Amino acid sequence: MPVLSDFTAPRLLGGPEPLSDFAGNVALVVNVASHCGNTPQYEGLEALYKKYGPRGLVVLGFPCNQFGEQEAGSEAEIASFCTLNYAVDFPMFGKLEVNGPAADPLYKWLKRDTPGSDNRDVEWNFAKFLVGRDGKPVKRFGDKFDPAAIAPDIEKLL
Repeated sequence: MPVLSDFTAPRLLGGPEPLSDFAGNVALVVNVASHCGNTPQYEGLEALYKKYGPRGLVVLGFPCNQFGEQEAGSEAEIASFCTLNYAVDFPMFGKLEVNGPAADPLYKWLKRDTPGSDNRDVEWNFAKFLVGRDGKPVKRFGDKFDPAAIAPDIEKLL
């Protein structure tokens, strides 16, 4: 059975990064977009990262343009937006698809192996997948789920 560290993803404005770089951490994997009603969730995600990062949480942001073309900008534009508007400091990766035949293998795995996910498509921007220190997916949270409300689940895994 695969684990998070088996995957590699291109960093935003950088080359490929093995997700094994985050092995041993609790990870919150989120498909993000700059021009979405859920975009203010960047603030909550960054707050989780700042609060729990020293204890072993990493938030991994994956821009996605599949939902209403709400992430149509270039990688440089995405990076600038996240930095200027939300002071995002957690790792951001290159654009990918989360659904359909071109879905990234990371998201195919998350949808298939997260308990209760039942291989359902990601519903919209800012769907969240929580992965334990062992690299196995633990829980899926919908796009409207407030990042702060995930804190109890994160604390259990830390």
